[in-house]
Amino acid sequence: MQTAVIVDVVRTPSGRGKPGGALAGIHPVDLAAGVLAAVLDRSGLESVQIDDVLMGCVSQVGEQGANIGRQAVLAAGFDETVPAATIDRQCGSSQQAVHFAAQGVMAGAYDIVIAAGVESMSRVPLGSSAAGAPPAPGVTRRYPAGLVNQGVSAELIAHRWGLGRDDLDAYSARSHRRAAAAQTDGLFDSQLVPVEVADGRHVVDETVRPSTTVAALSTLPPAFRTPEAEARFAQLTWNVTAGNSSPLTDAASAALIMSESTALRLGLRPRARFHAFTVVGDDPVMMLTGPIPATRRILDRAGLSIDDLDAYEVNEAFASVPLAWQHEFAADPERLNPWGGAIALGHAVGASGTRLLGTLLAHLEHTGGRYGLQTMCEGGGMANATIIERL
Repeated sequence: MQTAVIVDVVRTPSGRGKPGGALAGIHPVDLAAGVLAAVLDRSGLESVQIDDVLMGCVSQVGEQGANIGRQAVLAAGFDETVPAATIDRQCGSSQQAVHFAAQGVMAGAYDIVIAAGVESMSRVPLGSSAAGAPPAPGVTRRYPAGLVNQGVSAELIAHRWGLGRDDLDAYSARSHRRAAAAQTDGLFDSQLVPVEVADGRHVVDETVRPSTTVAALSTLPPAFRTPEAEARFAQLTWNVTAGNSSPLTDAASAALIMSESTALRLGLRPRARFHAFTVVGDDPVMMLTGPIPATRRILDRAGLSIDDLDAYEVNEAFASVPLAWQHEFAADPERLNPWGGAIALGHAVGASGTRLLGTLLAHLEHTGGRYGLQTMCEGGGMANATIIERL
């Protein structure tokens, strides 16, 4: 079996995913094409050497429809012989693209593959691909009370793990503080692909708010309390706000993955190898708890304990998700999203998996760590988990 390695990971800055955001004027195909072109430029590879491009994207409709992975390959100027596929595993779409890419290399089906992701939430609003679709009768029969949106799931998690408003807001302020410090220290610079917009500005991560405080966050109203939700979940105190949730975001990211033997033959440096993978399903009403069983399973498969991991990137869809995960594993808070997470850096859902991978790899290299875990809660009650080993 081949060893699958990471040679490079790149991303765009994170733009606010609403009209007027820094990247809102860029078509999502062109946003994705930019990171694909950067992978070739930085590695010195020719596009014909790429066996496949696997692109994560959640809202595959409108400008993100028609297999956006293939559209991005063509827009990036890749040779027409390079194929592509688009993957939807909700928020874990590009993390799943990474899994498929690495597993294909390990199986001998690929030598070189790009796993990537894109989401323009300003141009293709979240939920667009499901807009107007009635619930399936089979699902309704199984869950007669109905499924819920992710914000309500985040409230259910906060209630189950006893997380109050102060806990959620303090965690969120910390995310912004850590991301701002990493930004100031240039720790993201090696991953960033410059994006120039129409007025000549070079975009930076505009979702990071260095001045965020718990006091300011405490003034925000609950974002997901409705009369219907209150009637169904009378036990909830409603503490999830826009401030302790990840913001809508525009971004793209990409990882260059190949066999170790191919990297060495081409004179490219393998930066990390894939140590273990898993994906799980979980309760679709709680929905966002999947990283907990995913972590248990991947640690068992890898023969590691939580203390063997030097960093853990647990996606901050909502503050309650990593806090519940931290509680379950008695995990070191200093190793949890040490450079901030999606609450500060944004959650461009289709692109977040490869974005987290790049942050995790850069942190391991910066600190000399060996093992890192990445895990992501996903719509419908699922989660991917990945363990990488720095080389």
